[in-house]
Amino acid sequence: MRLTDGVGVTKRFGGLVALNNVDFYVDEGEIAGLIGPNGAGKTTLFNVISGTFRPTKGTIEFEGKNICGLGAYKICKLGIARTFQTPKPFPNMTVYENVLAAACFGCTKDKGFSEGRQELDQILEKFGLTGKSMTCASCLTVFELRMLEVARALSTKPRLLLLDEVMAGLNPTETASMIKLIRELRDEEAITIFMIEHNMRAIMEIASRIIVLHQGMKIAEGEPKEIAKTSRVIEAYLGEAYA
Repeated sequence: MRLTDGVGVTKRFGGLVALNNVDFYVDEGEIAGLIGPNGAGKTTLFNVISGTFRPTKGTIEFEGKNICGLGAYKICKLGIARTFQTPKPFPNMTVYENVLAAACFGCTKDKGFSEGRQELDQILEKFGLTGKSMTCASCLTVFELRMLEVARALSTKPRLLLLDEVMAGLNPTETASMIKLIRELRDEEAITIFMIEHNMRAIMEIASRIIVLHQGMKIAEGEPKEIAKTSRVIEAYLGEAYA
């Protein structure tokens, strides 16, 4: 079942075309990857999907409903959550308070926050943050901040989770832990994943399908092994001499 898809998605900032007629889709239960060089338009696409930006042209649907023009808070309540390249917790609030705030933000009549403390404790345990629940977010390590970022998104009870470089700055052991966690979110929590990642080894391992953007345009799409051999992708990353 198709969970979300976009047709002809374009985003302009004055004379700069950040996204140029991009078509995409994510199927329910999928882990889909989004890659491309810096400035390719990856985060802009996430911003458009999540309601931070309104597309200049094109349509985006979620569960068959057009979500273009809806505010970010409305899109969150519909079931789309996202993380940010740079974690953005409330630095002077505790880990628990950060997750609680996100949980309340994502509540609706149909998607309530009924279990309270027990539910949040389970989320903190899943992300290895139980022992840091009363610690201010500003005191966390890079890995803990990444975990908190995903925990906050999960607490809104999403059906689609947009992960923006959650493995940036992590060592190999931490990266392996994050990969395991992402798979568990898909397999155990039934959450569909659409993720941006610059760690090529990690994204090739975890994603079943990868979309490649370059200069705001989609230049390739397919299974990881296919993408790794595509000349346009190699050229975009390494230059024409390597393609």
